[in-house]
Formats: sequence, C-alpha cells, structure tokens
Amino acid sequence: MSDQPERLLILAEGFSADPHYGKTAHGVLAYGERPVVALLDSTRAGETQNGVPVVASVNDALCFNPTTALVGVATQGGRFPPAWRELLKSAISKDLHVENGLHEFLADDEELTGLAARHGVELRDLRRPPADLNVPTGANLELPVKTVLTVGSDCAIGKMTVSLELDRAARARGLASRFVPTGQTGIAIAGWGISVDAVVSDFIAGATERLLVEGHERGGELLMVEGQGALLHPAYSGVTLGLVHGSAPHAFVLCHLAGQTEIEGYPGHPLTSLPEIIELHERISLPARKATVAAIALNTRELGEDEARAAVAATAKETGLVTDDPVRFGPDRLLDAVLAAMI
Repeated sequence: MSDQPERLLILAEGFSADPHYGKTAHGVLAYGERPVVALLDSTRAGETQNGVPVVASVNDALCFNPTTALVGVATQGGRFPPAWRELLKSAISKDLHVENGLHEFLADDEELTGLAARHGVELRDLRRPPADLNVPTGANLELPVKTVLTVGSDCAIGKMTVSLELDRAARARGLASRFVPTGQTGIAIAGWGISVDAVVSDFIAGATERLLVEGHERGGELLMVEGQGALLHPAYSGVTLGLVHGSAPHAFVLCHLAGQTEIEGYPGHPLTSLPEIIELHERISLPARKATVAAIALNTRELGEDEARAAVAATAKETGLVTDDPVRFGPDRLLDAVLAAMI
C-alpha cells in the first residue's frame, strides 16, 4: 500500500439517508479521522451529506481523488445485494482499495481477489476475526485502566455513538481516553478493533479482553468500550454477555430510545422497565468486578426539543440516575456521572 493519505469514497447505494442500514456511512462521516471525499448513492446524486458530495457512480467520484472505497451499509444478514457486485468490481477496476464490514468476506471471492491482484489494491474485510482468539486470561482484571461499557435496552440505539461522544469529551478534558471498537463501523472509524459478532461464541469474552489490552497499549487509561446487541434481544443477547464479561467494566452507561416499549422488529417482545433493565445488567456483571449503571444515555431522535427535555427529566426521575442525550445536549453530564461512579 502506498504512503498516500487515504481518502474515502463511501459506498452507500440506496441507504445513505437511512440511519439504521446506513449506519456505517453515518458513523464514519460523523466521527472518522480519514477524510471522506464522496458518498455514492445514485438515488440522491447531486445532494450533499455532512458537506460531502453524493455521486451516482464510482466514475463520478474519481474527480475527488479517492483512494479507498468503504462499504458504508449494514445489510440485513450481512450479505451484499446482488447489484453490489458490479459496484465492487467498478471500485476495484478504478484502483481503489475496498474496505468491507459485512459478514460476506471479499477476500474469499476468487473473482474479486483476482481483479484486486491485477489492479494492485487491497480487499480489507473488517469483520474477519484474528485466527488465534481464545478465552479470557484474566488480564482484563489486571490492567491499570478504568473501563466503561455502553449497553442498551435494544440494538441500534446509539451505543457506539455514546462511547465515541464520551471518549471525545474525556479527551477534551485531557484524560487519556481511548474508544475501543467492537464492530465494523467502530473499526472503520478508529482503524483497529475486532468485530465481536463475527467471533466464535466461546471466544467473545477473550476477544474483548484482547481489545482492552490493545486499548491500554495505545495509551488508554480510560477505555470506552463500544457495546453490541442487547441482553433483552431475542436474537442478539449473546454478544452482549460476552462483552460484559470480557471487558469487566467498572461502569455501564445504559442507552435507551425515548418512548420505546418493545424490541424493534420483534413484535410481542416488550421491554421491561428501565429500573429492571438496570438491575439486570448489574446482576450479570462479572462477580470478580461488579459494575453499576452510572448514567442513562437517552436517544431523543424522534422527539422535538421540548419533548426531548421532558423525556430526559422523566427518565432521570424514574431511574434516579443522571440522564441526557449526549448528541443533542452534549456528553459532559454523562461523563461526570461515569467518572464519579468509578472513584
């Protein structure tokens, strides 16, 4: 790979405006350190997003001199839609590295790897786990760090965003904080990490422990670990428990979507009350290091300004915990609560 600084073309065909299926694009645009020069989505060509031009094709993006095409969507099941094959081939044929966070690995595709070899570009599968993962060793309890894990009442409600906001606020105060990425979008933002949802279930805790060790080696004394899944989720609870025990956090921040009463996409699976969810997380924390929920990060994206402030106040009253929307109102009150809980 050349020493040329990376410039991203984000591939988000059909999903650039979708905060759920387009979450990788949204996350990298908001928090990534590598410059994004164009966003590909033919349904919105000619518009801009976060100040970045939206183009219809790879050819249309070349005038912005991208070096890497990043797959910016999280499709259901983690597979590429059939139409994306030509899009990927187009990017490779234009001498762009391709960075992919889906469960379908590009490096396992003979046609794409052959094309990449001919054009001298890399195919980077962000979700491919290291081959030598194992169970935890106990290093997670010996590191001279304080660890915060974001957890959620449901999936896709902002656990990564909250971790990034807390990390950014901590760094602004001069604290040696590091964001610890555990999913494909976090890896695309930070440039390192392990996507724990692609790890053999026995090794999720061990993979998480390894991430803590690396976060400390990268200078972290305060580690903001990106949460995944949700304990109450009928499909994605296992990854959460592995993260809890592997990170052995000193404190949780519970993320919740204001007004939500049941698991998204699973009608008939109600959420229990926030106090019950808080008690559940504290009860299943690693016995060798019991953790408390230090604060509630309330996602108020579906509410107006006055409604959002009222929801924050109501949640604080219901739980007795500091509550705020760190994106809308800033992360400082949540960070204060986290730091106080770990003294």
